[in-house]
Amino acid sequence: MVAGFRGTRHDVRGDEMTATGLACGSCGTELRAGDKFCHECAAPVVAAAKPAEYKQVTVLFADVVHSMDIAATVGAERLREIMAQLVDRATAVVKQFGGTVDKFTGDGIMAVFGAPLALEDHAVRACLAALGIQDETVRLGAEVKDRDGIDLRLRVGLNSGQVIVGEIGSSALGYTTIGEQVGMAQRMESVAPPGGVMLSESTARLVDGTTALGEPELVHIRGSDEPVRVRRLVAVSAQPGSIGPSGTRLRGRQWELNTVAAMLDRSVSGQGCVVGVAGPAGIGKSRLVREGAAIARGRGINVFSTFCESHASDVPFHVAARLLRDAAGITDLDHAAARAQVRARIGDAGDEDVLLLYDLLGIRDPAVAVPNIDPDARRRRLTALINSMSLARTAPAVYVIEDAHWIDEVSESLFADFLTVIPQTHSMVLITYRPEYRGALAQVHGAQTLSLAPLSDSETTALLDELLGSDPSVAGVKALIAGRAAGNPFFAQEIVRGLAERGVLEGERGAYICDADVADVSVPATLQAAIAARIDRLDADAKQTLNAAAVVGLRFTVELLAALGTDPVLDPLVRAELVDQVRFTPSAEYAFHHPLIRTVAYESQLKADRAALHRQLAAAIESRGAAVDENAALIAEHLEAAGDLRAAYGWHMRSGAWSQSRDVAAALVSWERAARIADVLPADDADRLAMRIAPRTRLCANGWRSHKPIAGKRFEELQDLCAAAGDRRR
Repeated sequence: MVAGFRGTRHDVRGDEMTATGLACGSCGTELRAGDKFCHECAAPVVAAAKPAEYKQVTVLFADVVHSMDIAATVGAERLREIMAQLVDRATAVVKQFGGTVDKFTGDGIMAVFGAPLALEDHAVRACLAALGIQDETVRLGAEVKDRDGIDLRLRVGLNSGQVIVGEIGSSALGYTTIGEQVGMAQRMESVAPPGGVMLSESTARLVDGTTALGEPELVHIRGSDEPVRVRRLVAVSAQPGSIGPSGTRLRGRQWELNTVAAMLDRSVSGQGCVVGVAGPAGIGKSRLVREGAAIARGRGINVFSTFCESHASDVPFHVAARLLRDAAGITDLDHAAARAQVRARIGDAGDEDVLLLYDLLGIRDPAVAVPNIDPDARRRRLTALINSMSLARTAPAVYVIEDAHWIDEVSESLFADFLTVIPQTHSMVLITYRPEYRGALAQVHGAQTLSLAPLSDSETTALLDELLGSDPSVAGVKALIAGRAAGNPFFAQEIVRGLAERGVLEGERGAYICDADVADVSVPATLQAAIAARIDRLDADAKQTLNAAAVVGLRFTVELLAALGTDPVLDPLVRAELVDQVRFTPSAEYAFHHPLIRTVAYESQLKADRAALHRQLAAAIESRGAAVDENAALIAEHLEAAGDLRAAYGWHMRSGAWSQSRDVAAALVSWERAARIADVLPADDADRLAMRIAPRTRLCANGWRSHKPIAGKRFEELQDLCAAAGDRRR
């Protein structure tokens, strides 16, 4: 018997809370931290397999060029030594950027970015890793050339898209990635030049603005009759990609921008200010800061900036060093010139402190040793030096720290001390972060915090008018996008871009037309990854609760979650602003904070798993008894989502009958859905004709009551169906 991990329920009372929250899968005994065997039944402890799920990822394939020729030259044993070194170095690079090595392919590796934990910047990380792997290959290749006289080079290919990830097989074959995107990544590797990195169109689109790419090429790959568009990766930009609508008018933020301008006036007068700009991804934090910085530059005030990156959150001083280099004006100088410029500004500082600052800025002379001091003492001395430089500055300045939710711990501590002296200067500091960030930079004493709310309906409409244009054909698309975006400007822009790339929208920005019948809009890959990354930061129980809630709908209750066999864990979801409690009495009810959160949580689950939950939920609602007719439409909806079409048809008809005398519009909707289900049943279904006739009969008999032109169209269909059935009396 093997003891698998399973969750335990907690009575949250301080020291009585269980130690690990995990129990033996064999006997249920609470497991202690570090247990390898259950101390009650002695069963070995193994981690429970994660459920398979859909994820947006970037897949990397790296392959040695002419590996068979190398083997013939150096022999199998030496080739094994070379490959071992190469794989070790490549694996270290992949892990550095948050990826996972999926498998060794014999003469290369396959790696995945965005699984098992979702990463909103998975494509950028994969690009950084690909270039890093090529750098390591060059270094190893020089050693191999000297010893063996052969050229060691790699081809690397990247492709991005949706895959299924999870355990595979009945035995422990491991966590892996499955889907056509894997094969496409391998095809990209096959067309990459030796020493180069080739990107598919999907990956190139995701890293647009953050990388330098070669010109588009059309190449032929195995399995495709038509050439595919690819681009070669040249470099990754040192500047962050902007998240938020660009090239559009600033909407719905005039009060916040006026506040920033007023705080700037106050800072220039000698009362330095710290302004925090908080809000979820895409809400417009960076755009507001850019507008504020433009105001400052327009007044002749210097603006210095830094940004935090998720893949560098463990690199000490990473963010602080970037801001200090910008403020010192040494970004484009060589090291010797940079040292001279910095030394001139801090002429009265001690030599050891200056060496510490050089090291922090990445400009130290390698021939001069850095003082060997305790890390805490090093931070304190650097903080004192930086603060003295700030206090000595008489000219106004604006400092920008973007995405503080990804800041490294040491930079955060240094900045927290730096901000304590800002009120004594002529400077303003703008800090952006997401709501889940609770660190020191979000709790600065005396700081002004601007929490950005979603755009209003009218502001969203104005934004979509600017993005789509005024052609009548896009009116329906505007309504769909507005509902999906729910006031998030970046979400609106990404959905528009996605529709344009798929050819649903034709024309150019601001002058689109739409000839397609758009019933719904899918979630763009950029948004899926960003939202999935937030979801994957939850613990297993909270994520299971969120996934179950997504099956229930936009609004849900604890009772419905329990009906799905879930022990609801809702507090973490509320704290993370993934869901909100919208009703407290007589029983608690919750709703997703944004419609797209529900969509991403729902679509990440395998269709078979979702179908099982929908059936379970329909059965639970039906078992309520007294209110079953009232809930017939809801039961039908869940059965239809489960793929149980005949059962769903019956419940739609039942719902229509119940609503007929109460709400004729609702009744007509139920009969329309029943008709659509009957229309898609297999042609050889013996009951299909009768099932198509029944709802149309109801629609024709009651359509006039809705004052809508329903009966005419449906009456013609009904005539044809009755004729086909041989019944001319209908």
